[in-house]
Amino acid sequence: MSTRVVLGKTGLWISPVCFGTWQLSPRFWGKADEEAIVGAVRGAFEAGVNFFDTAGAYGDGLAETVLGRAIKGLPREKLVIATKVLWHIRADASRYADLSGEYIVEECEGCLRRMGVDYIDLFQCHAWDPLGDFAEIAGAMDKLVKQGKIRAYGTSNWNAEQMRGGNQYGRFYSCQPKYSLLATDAEKEVLPYCLANDIGVLTYSTLHLGLLTGKFAGNETFTDLRKSNPDFVGERFKVLCERIRQAVDIAKKYGLTITQLMLAATLMHPAVTCAIVGVKTAEQIVESAGAMGKVISRDDYGRLRALLAV
Repeated sequence: MSTRVVLGKTGLWISPVCFGTWQLSPRFWGKADEEAIVGAVRGAFEAGVNFFDTAGAYGDGLAETVLGRAIKGLPREKLVIATKVLWHIRADASRYADLSGEYIVEECEGCLRRMGVDYIDLFQCHAWDPLGDFAEIAGAMDKLVKQGKIRAYGTSNWNAEQMRGGNQYGRFYSCQPKYSLLATDAEKEVLPYCLANDIGVLTYSTLHLGLLTGKFAGNETFTDLRKSNPDFVGERFKVLCERIRQAVDIAKKYGLTITQLMLAATLMHPAVTCAIVGVKTAEQIVESAGAMGKVISRDDYGRLRALLAV
């Protein structure tokens, strides 16, 4: 499948499903099978996914290093690679927020080196830096564009007012907010701002840490970051799992799996350009890629949203 959409005003043509690499962050997810993920990246490309999102903070550079190994041998001109800058990592592995112009330029070099590439397609501010200055951030990003080290730049976890401020000085033409059919806060201000200003949106935690795949029964326990998430413990976890299982009737109507249904419905939001998925196997990304280009009726979309309004 070669479905492609343009990411806002960045000029980047991307697959509506993006391969995310947060799962390569051991402090949140434990140790991952790196070779399986390398295979999944290549399986993603074969399935029509050309967009890969990572960050220097994921595993303190591990995710970028593994992604670089995975894309080696693939045609670089057919890939769109996004990474992020914010966390300045000290020698003792502690970190602090840093969107100074100097660090943005320095970290860009680090990202390029870890991935073994000559340029980054999309360089994103990972979150807001309380000491950040719009003009300084935009100036550093524009410098990197002029040098050919990045093609476009954007934001992640910035609110609408921060994006509005940034775009008085620069071209922050993409946004990466947390958004799923179970976590819709971005619909209040971020998505309307992006829709009104042609800012491309790539959502993260789109499958709500795996809950929206329908694979859980509601009695599982977790050792990763989900162990303290209220959606994954107690009675709420059981209720959510039951509601998600009920969505199978809607999914079957369109020949989709529950995972594909959730992705297709998410992508129907007019502000959402792309959905990031975190997968660990080639089979999982192939399944997710099957949601590209699929839509459901407004009626069934409404039924799904009501079902998940718990």
